Amino acid sequence: MALDSVKPAVAIIGAGLAGSEAAWQLAQRGFPVRLYEMRPHRQTEAHHTAEFAELVCSNSLGAQAVDRAMGLLKAELRRLGSLIIACADRNALPAGGALAVGREDFSREVTATLLAHPHITLIRQEVTEIPPGPTIIASGPLTSAGLAAAIAALAGQNYLYFYDALAPIVRLESIRMPPAWRQSRYDRDSGLSEGDYINCPLNEAEYQAFVQAVRAAERIELRRFEQEDERFFEGCLPIEVIAARGDKALAFGPMRPVGLRDPRTGRRPHAVVQLRQDNLADTLYNIVGFQTNITWPEQRRVLRMIPGLEEAEFERLGQMHRNTFIHSPTLLRPTLQWHDREDLFFAGQIIGSEGYVGSTAGGLLAGLNMARLLSGQAPITLPRETMIGAIFHYVIHAEPATFQPMKGNFGLLPELAPPVRGKRERYQAYADRALAALEAVILDIRY
Repeated sequence: MALDSVKPAVAIIGAGLAGSEAAWQLAQRGFPVRLYEMRPHRQTEAHHTAEFAELVCSNSLGAQAVDRAMGLLKAELRRLGSLIIACADRNALPAGGALAVGREDFSREVTATLLAHPHITLIRQEVTEIPPGPTIIASGPLTSAGLAAAIAALAGQNYLYFYDALAPIVRLESIRMPPAWRQSRYDRDSGLSEGDYINCPLNEAEYQAFVQAVRAAERIELRRFEQEDERFFEGCLPIEVIAARGDKALAFGPMRPVGLRDPRTGRRPHAVVQLRQDNLADTLYNIVGFQTNITWPEQRRVLRMIPGLEEAEFERLGQMHRNTFIHSPTLLRPTLQWHDREDLFFAGQIIGSEGYVGSTAGGLLAGLNMARLLSGQAPITLPRETMIGAIFHYVIHAEPATFQPMKGNFGLLPELAPPVRGKRERYQAYADRALAALEAVILDIRY
């Protein structure tokens, strides 16, 4: 196209959340994008389709309210014109105070929108060498071995590894109600249904039997090199790892019953397993927080111990895979540029910005900064008072010896001055300050 002779083309490797967002930001600013995606010719351990922005774990993008970290992060992304968040909003499912999406419809819309853009060219092939010229690597934590080797050679050092896991998905028709019932915590439903979550209650004896079964269940044996590198991300622990930490660990984790009342008794149960709608047709529900590496036959046995799931039919059972991350504190600049190559950017979970929305934020910042670089403007960092700015300040400035992937949270933000008493009031003050800080630089950011 004629535009190519005016503005240089940018290679983007990976059409996940970060790569799709980066492609959109560049294309909207008139830059031709060559978007490389190896699926479906080569699949990862977790992906199942050829669509862009496929969600492989939960279908939730976290809280909506701005006094929650994920809600604030999404509000910032909306203000910056995020494609991913716009598509998520249009494909929202009932999820109480959270933004959950129909996986297939969401991914299809992202894919169709990008493929229809006149400045985006899709190239379905695996990339095993880092291209010369303007490049954004957004290949994700499941980067193929060939490209991983090329990045390792460029970095001259080892990766940081940890394990991530997928939660099981159950067919709605196979859930027994009662004893299961519909309710969101503290009745914070979206208004789209009588209760956005399905809850399976356990009394103390049932809970203790379940914990013992999880601890004793056979696990999938890890390969030798995976055993040597085994590290878990605290925000996405397998249930068997949580159960091993103590008898009450699951009850204070994914099985916490706070804010829920069993309609049969009118009281809070000892523990609860929650399921959240996973598709637009409302036929599939994922077991919230129940990622696991227990063998599939054992998963069926153990999960059917949960009241209401005795005859559960599983659309997908849990599984675990190794995720790969670069050591961002020593390899990236605050602008997400490679430390010694200004036209090479990294974005997404491969840099340690954990979660769907954090990955999207990295894609947006990398795309925006690439556009600025190629337009003769200086790449930027966002104010630390914003959630986006705070996440990437952590990623780049974390203690190298203890660096671990991080989700957005209010603990990353600078302290308020003067301090604000009360948790909700304090979080709202953080959000107000963040949005004001973003607004102060929005014209320069969007140019």
